Amino acid sequence: MNWINALSKAIEYIEDNLTDKINLDEISRQAFSSDSHFQLIFHLVTGLTVGEYIRNRRLSLAAHDLREPHAKIIDVAMRYQYDTPEGFSKAFTRFHGVAPSKIKGGRARVFNPFTINISIQGGFEMSWKIADEFLLLDWVEIKEQGELSPEEKYKQIAAWAGAARGRNPKVFDALCDWLKNDDEWKTDKLPENEQILIQGVFAQFKDQNARLRAYLKELEPSGVVNPPVFKALDEFDNALNGVIPEYLSIISDSIRHMFTDFSCMLDSCVRKDISGDKTGAHGSDTVEHYGFCGHLKNLDAHVQWTLFMPDWVKKQQQNFQVNSFEYKTLPAMRFIGKETGDHESMEWRRDLFDTLDKMREYKSEFNHDVMFCHHYGKGVNIEPWHGFWGRFMKAGTPVPDGFIFFDLVPDDTDTPYLTFRSQFAYATFSGDLEAMHKREGYDGDAMYDITRNIILGQGVTIPYPEIYWTAEVFIGGACDDWSTAYMFSVTYDNDI
Repeated sequence: MNWINALSKAIEYIEDNLTDKINLDEISRQAFSSDSHFQLIFHLVTGLTVGEYIRNRRLSLAAHDLREPHAKIIDVAMRYQYDTPEGFSKAFTRFHGVAPSKIKGGRARVFNPFTINISIQGGFEMSWKIADEFLLLDWVEIKEQGELSPEEKYKQIAAWAGAARGRNPKVFDALCDWLKNDDEWKTDKLPENEQILIQGVFAQFKDQNARLRAYLKELEPSGVVNPPVFKALDEFDNALNGVIPEYLSIISDSIRHMFTDFSCMLDSCVRKDISGDKTGAHGSDTVEHYGFCGHLKNLDAHVQWTLFMPDWVKKQQQNFQVNSFEYKTLPAMRFIGKETGDHESMEWRRDLFDTLDKMREYKSEFNHDVMFCHHYGKGVNIEPWHGFWGRFMKAGTPVPDGFIFFDLVPDDTDTPYLTFRSQFAYATFSGDLEAMHKREGYDGDAMYDITRNIILGQGVTIPYPEIYWTAEVFIGGACDDWSTAYMFSVTYDNDI
């Protein structure tokens, strides 16, 4: 008997005995193999241990049984060989993400029996796998931690948030691929797909947000909770309930239709609006079509950033510190300067600033030498970084020969592209200058990362990529000193 037939016979035996005690010796005999050899082959072929396969199948069937009228948890637990209802409830909740008592109103994970051919079929449906790949809070594990201080409880939540940042963006991109795959969106698949998207994705985030909000509210009196997390949760919940911000108005009809009549998802144009283009593992790739998934991806990130960023910012300050941090909105300004490059020398830089020194009557409210940086309104995957030495001058300042300019205004709603906003976060630093400009382990350098991370931790929007800009500030002058302050473009309401 070859290994395909042997494994198939063993799986058939398991399926016939899921409600009985299953003896590993008997399973191995079905495959004409020793216990150790059979377990090794089974794991190599299926990716699961024999015990994991049996448990997944029993818990999958248990959910079906519990949906029957008058089903009792204790009876189902005994049927699938659990010694106590408590042990069954714990395993069931870990597997399905919902307690046995709640399964009639929730969705259940379906784990199908394996069939062994040349390839393996069965297991979790691929589309359900996408929904299950999101890294959500394990409330069962949190409850099992026992008595912890408020600080320890909050650190536990922040640790999850940091881990989710490394995983969830990729899952949102996989969700985009699934939404745009016409083969997955036939009429016969629509009911299941509605359950996957509405119950498997949206509902589980709504449930997590509700639990997280309640948990953080309990911790709030201790002072350990970063307050902006509640605004981030509000914005995420609004989206999950179909509340659409103004900047998504172009796809608002598709979003409303999805929530009111899911059959509209058979239209590939509607699904394109819901999906949008993938924004990459870091959420920073340039896209032509920004969809509802991209919106949810950002809101998920905002919640997590507000949880873990404040502590991360403290850890990033090694041998230097943030002296001050504030948000500013200045009158319209014009940046005037020259792009840095290989031709640059200290003499070249002095000539540049000597020219600007002679234009004293055009000084703006922010009269420091700066290195102004942006990507010409495009993402980092499209346009490289460009740095420009110069100053922010009054709006309409005449531009000297050989110089370039960029305009900044308080509100760019009615201004032509490319006009930036004169609205920014401003951070000043002191301490070891080399540490402040260290690049290893940072996305830019230490000052750039910390300024950005403070913003993210406060739930304030960085207008990336269209009107995104930053600037190193040389308070002592660009020709004689290091930069010790940072400007970072933001958009915010008047209530921060």
